[in-house]
Amino acid sequence: MRTADFDFELPPELIAQAPAAQRDQSRLLELRRDSGEIAHRRFRDLLDYLQAGDVLVLNNSRVIPVRLRGFNAQAGGVFELLLLEENATNDWWAMVRPGKRARPGTQIELRNAEGNPAGVRASVLEKNEEGHRRLIFTGTPDVALALEALGEVPLPPYIERSPASSMDLDRQRYQTVFAEPTGSVAAPTAGLHFTEALLDEIRAQGVQVCFVTLHVGPGTFAPVKAETLAGHRMHEERYELSEETARMINEAKRAGRRIVAVGTTTLRVLESVAEGGDWERRHPCRRDHGDDKTPAGMPALPVSSPSEIVRAGAGRTSIFIYPPFEFKIVDALVTNFHLPRSTLLMLVCAFAAPGGTRGRELILSAYREAIEERYRFFSYGDAMLIL
Repeated sequence: MRTADFDFELPPELIAQAPAAQRDQSRLLELRRDSGEIAHRRFRDLLDYLQAGDVLVLNNSRVIPVRLRGFNAQAGGVFELLLLEENATNDWWAMVRPGKRARPGTQIELRNAEGNPAGVRASVLEKNEEGHRRLIFTGTPDVALALEALGEVPLPPYIERSPASSMDLDRQRYQTVFAEPTGSVAAPTAGLHFTEALLDEIRAQGVQVCFVTLHVGPGTFAPVKAETLAGHRMHEERYELSEETARMINEAKRAGRRIVAVGTTTLRVLESVAEGGDWERRHPCRRDHGDDKTPAGMPALPVSSPSEIVRAGAGRTSIFIYPPFEFKIVDALVTNFHLPRSTLLMLVCAFAAPGGTRGRELILSAYREAIEERYRFFSYGDAMLIL
C-alpha cells in the first residue's frame, strides 16, 4: 500500500492544545467494524460497551520529563535536548536541536527551570545513523534523578507552549493516573481519558483490568517517509508483559471472552507476543528483510503449550501493523485520533478490517465525520472505540 493513501486534511484548530477539563469527559466516537455504523458519545459511556468477563488492558508506562534546555559552553548558542534511551548512568542517546551545531566534542551547559545554569554539562560523544547524539553527563551523580527538577514534559511538537508558560497542568495531565515504571518520552494517550473512579466502576461491572508496559519512543510521532508501507522500517520500543496479565489474557481467550486494548501501544505488545510473535506470517505483504525470518528486535517467544496464547516476558518490539493484518489477541480497541501518514493511523486502519484492506476507507470516513463534528485530535484530543 502507498503511504499517500493514509493522508487526510485536518483544520489546525482541531489539534487539541490542552486536555479536556475532566479526563473522562472527552468525546468518544464509536465505530462498528461490521457495519461501519458510527455513534457519538462521551468517554464515560465506555461503561455501556464493556461487559462482565472482558479484559481491559492498559499501558502503564510513565512519561519522563526528558526535554532539557541548554547552551553551548564555548559559543553560547542555545540547544534543546530530548533524552531517548539510557545506556548507563549519565550516558544517554538523545535528539539534539539544532543538530548541525551538536558535533562530537560539543559541551552543553544545562539550564534549570528558572533559566539559570544548573551546574550540569552534557558532552556530545558521537552521532548515530538516525542523527541521534550520545551524551555523557557530568556535574550530577545521575542525571535521571535530576530530571524532575531540570526536565520539561516532552509534549509533541504540535502542542504549542510559549517559553514563559507554566507546564504544571501538563505535568499532571500528560500522564495516566495508573502510570508506574518510567521510560516513555511520549504518553500512551488513549489511557489519558481514564480516572481512578472510572476504573473502579469498570472493575465493579466484572471487567478485569490489567496492564502491560511499553515505553513509547519518539518514533510514535514520525510520519512514514517511504513511498510504500513495505519500505518503512519501524522503530523499536521496550515492553514487558507480566505473569498476571498473561494469565488473565490466556484464560479469557480460552473462554472466548473479549480482550479490549487501550491504545495502539498496548495492542502492539499483545500482537507482538501472540503465539510466539509470528507477526510476519500474519502480514501477507510484509517482506522488509528479504526472507521469512523474524525481523531484528522482534522477540521469538516459543509457546510451551496450546493453552498459552501469550507468554509473560520482556523484550523489544519493532512490529509494524498495517492492512492487511490478522489479529490474534485484541477484540476491541480504544484509541485517539492519529496524525496523517503515521504508523498509528495505519494500525487502526488494519484493525478496522482484520485480514483485509477496507479498514482504510472505514477509518478515513470516520475521521471525516469526526472533523465535521469538531472532535479534537491527537494527544490531548478525543477518543475512538472500534468494536
